[in-house]
Amino acid sequence: MKERKVLWSGRFGRGATEETLEFTSSLAVDRLLARYDLLGSLAHARMLYRQGILSLEDGRNITDGLKVLYEQAEEGELPIDPRLEDIHTNNEFLLTAIIGDAGARLHTGRSRNDQVATDVRMWLRDAILETIEAVMSLEHALMERASASVNIIMPGFTHVQHAQPITLGHHLMAHFYHLQRDTERFLDCYRRTNISPLGSAALAGTTYNIDRSYTARLLGFEAPCANSLDGVSDRDFVAEYIFAASLCAVHLSSLCEELIYWSSPEFGFVEMDEAHSTGSSIMPQKKNPDVAELIRGRTGATIGDLTNILCTLKALPFSYNRDLQEDKTALFAAHERINTCLLMATPMVAATQFDKERMLAAARDGFLNATDLADYLAGKGLPFRQAHAVVGKAVRYCIEKDKRLEELTIEELGAFSDLFSEDVFDILPIEQCVYRRMSMGGTSPEAIPMQFSQGASILTRQKDFVQKERDRLDRAFRQLIA
Repeated sequence: MKERKVLWSGRFGRGATEETLEFTSSLAVDRLLARYDLLGSLAHARMLYRQGILSLEDGRNITDGLKVLYEQAEEGELPIDPRLEDIHTNNEFLLTAIIGDAGARLHTGRSRNDQVATDVRMWLRDAILETIEAVMSLEHALMERASASVNIIMPGFTHVQHAQPITLGHHLMAHFYHLQRDTERFLDCYRRTNISPLGSAALAGTTYNIDRSYTARLLGFEAPCANSLDGVSDRDFVAEYIFAASLCAVHLSSLCEELIYWSSPEFGFVEMDEAHSTGSSIMPQKKNPDVAELIRGRTGATIGDLTNILCTLKALPFSYNRDLQEDKTALFAAHERINTCLLMATPMVAATQFDKERMLAAARDGFLNATDLADYLAGKGLPFRQAHAVVGKAVRYCIEKDKRLEELTIEELGAFSDLFSEDVFDILPIEQCVYRRMSMGGTSPEAIPMQFSQGASILTRQKDFVQKERDRLDRAFRQLIA
């Protein structure tokens, strides 16, 4: 059997067993970092010969070799050896095979500890931008549907019970603002991720006269980390991204839960598009909202990723521990899962059909205008708590008589309070209950456009940030490999 090659064999006589090497290998996961590992190495090599730590000849040989490997990685043709323990080992051995002994000088002044931390941060920057774009697409879809639904009246719920009438546009914008906060969390995470640990070495820094600000600048980082011990052990940014992804998944689950039960015959509020539904193997009539159900179901796995990383980080002493190798499994899985769910949720929301007649009919049941009736009495001078009690009695009377509040006569209403007069019938229609809620953030068709304006401004700002960061990183990397 061909002997495995490692970067640390000098200290060992007999060496680790095949089972140990297989168990400790991270290549199955960290091969996703190949591109970023080569970019980080290019920046490190440029700094080393700029600082005179490497000769100009060695520096040029190393950078030329790294560029060859980078091109192969970009084309998906990097010859990764599965017997090597990680992507960093692969890249170093590949480089040495191309340029000879000069390749063995690349690791001067750095450790795999700061190397992998730098790679993960670079990968995560791109991942965050991808996730933000996916969230924005769903935000846009929700706003489009909301803007076409400002006059569709439906029941608003508390405790999954009819509460007050609202518009569908108002309801969908509530989901928009859930996602908007998710985007802001990802943006905050991006800022804290965009710090370079490169040059922290194993934990204590290095005796070489390196320039960490230069490598940070080459790689598009905002700045180098301030403490080398923290630089190699910090995985807060990983946990923070997974938390933001988990909360976003919870918000998606809430949206999907509503669409699922709204699509049932008992509600009949929505018709899920066939493109996002499946049938039954035994019941020919079935049309199941499987996409929404799977998004809801995968929320649990995303929360599991968060639990995974938090438990991994719990009680770890400074600085680097091999436990941190496990961070990428949770991180990569969370990223793949949340992005896939977002990209499925967007067309699902865009294609869902809402039954405005069914929604309006449902809003007419359940005494959703009771609060308005209490407000009417309060406006006549009755303390609201007493008005609340009066209307509660009127509701009980209606239940006994199988009537709606708006169907009561002025004489029937007068039995509960002498403050009622004919103008009460102006405020009882469900439509009026909606139209009169014009307070900022309210459900009135006149109030919702302000939410659209604010939402559009938010989306523009988010889109501009993502585009500027993509352009900035692209320029940095093009210059680095030039």
